[in-house]
Amino acid sequence: MLREALYAKIHRAVVTECNPDYMGSITIDPILLDATGMQINEKVLVADCENGNRFETYIFLGERGSGDIKVNGAAANLSVVGHHVLILSFCQLTAEELSQHRPKVVICDEQNGIGELIEYESSGSIHLTSTS
Repeated sequence: MLREALYAKIHRAVVTECNPDYMGSITIDPILLDATGMQINEKVLVADCENGNRFETYIFLGERGSGDIKVNGAAANLSVVGHHVLILSFCQLTAEELSQHRPKVVICDEQNGIGELIEYESSGSIHLTSTS
């Protein structure tokens, strides 16, 4: 059986542009992609921290070092320049893979640089104890 899990996250990136006339996607600075392992054309879930809107789209490659986080196409109507967003990528893993998987997370600074790079714990590192 496969289980869906968080692959990687870009946390609190600042939206730099919203363009509803563009054909779609979210444009991301490749420095953030390299740090998380996310790739162009990959499906992502984007959550706007200020208004709660969530939408799925796919990644376009931005200019390296630009700090680009551009919301394009119809999704541009769901966010605003200056809003903070979470960009989440998911994967499907076997139970064995899930027990070892450690999602990479970039916590962005206000210029969409890497403020902090962390890895979440794997499910294999969690030990449950019985209370009975």
